[in-house]
Amino acid sequence: MNRVFSGAQPSGNMHLGNYLGAFRNWVGLQDDYECIYCVVDMHAITVWQDPAELVAQTREAAAAYIASGVDPEKSILFNQSQVAGHAELAWVFNCVARIGWLNRMTQFKDKAGKNREKASAGLYVYPNLMAADILLYLATHVPVGEDQKQHLELTRDVAQKFNHDYDTELFPIVEPIIMGEGARIMSLRDGTKKMSKSDPSEYSRINLNDDADTLAQKIRKAKTDPELLPAKADELEGRPEAQNLIGIYAALSARSRDEICLEYEGKGFGDVKKGLTEVVVDKLAPITEEMARLQKDNAYIDSILRDGAERARAIAEPVMADVRKAVGFLS
Repeated sequence: MNRVFSGAQPSGNMHLGNYLGAFRNWVGLQDDYECIYCVVDMHAITVWQDPAELVAQTREAAAAYIASGVDPEKSILFNQSQVAGHAELAWVFNCVARIGWLNRMTQFKDKAGKNREKASAGLYVYPNLMAADILLYLATHVPVGEDQKQHLELTRDVAQKFNHDYDTELFPIVEPIIMGEGARIMSLRDGTKKMSKSDPSEYSRINLNDDADTLAQKIRKAKTDPELLPAKADELEGRPEAQNLIGIYAALSARSRDEICLEYEGKGFGDVKKGLTEVVVDKLAPITEEMARLQKDNAYIDSILRDGAERARAIAEPVMADVRKAVGFLS
């Protein structure tokens, strides 16, 4: 069976973008692939994290995965730092990847911004750790959104160069699973920016732990425009906030954007927001309740992550043995 690897950072609240862009899709892959889902806490510390908060956020992320439908018995669920092979293979890939490849990574430029010289070295070589995350388990497929395509290309380049340099066929050339509707959810305050945990405004995102009243308030305050809804979604061009809300509505209701537009043709966003609120509360309330239940039992979450890490190590250790042998490390 083909193997999927994916993960999300435990930094800040898990939000609707995480759910629609990742968690919901991971659930659907469990029947067709051998799935490994990771809370990537090592990636999180490329930007300083409060240690106590990182522990809490790691547990919250695991709870969000499970509440969204990831089955810890069917899939492997663990946090990255419990499997040492991630760091060891990342160092090997630091020596395989080329500086020129990393210089082309647009996400580093976006995250480092004007303080590029003060950014951590970890943030710069982050894509090599991502490649190690995937290839440590010889994953064949990775579900990706638009913003991760470039990193997956680097993973493919690293695998090819390692295989060529060491005359081996150890690493597979990973294939992307491109996710559909809802793969890129934008801010509720600015339809040109991705919904983000790091945005200072709580009203920019819908958190998975928001209660029904908070969800309704955030949707009511979401930025829109004064124009009425057209009959077809392609007529929303140039209206980013409108496109975003219709996209969220379509993704959560399992309908097309055109269907949503047709239903609200000639109406304003007051009507759209009422319908969207009902759909959001209906879909997210059960997840919020299950997350709250799980987060009351840290021992249970920790046991899930430990068990997952043990299963992950059983796959990773033979791969690392082959890497050490290929590179020429005496063991």
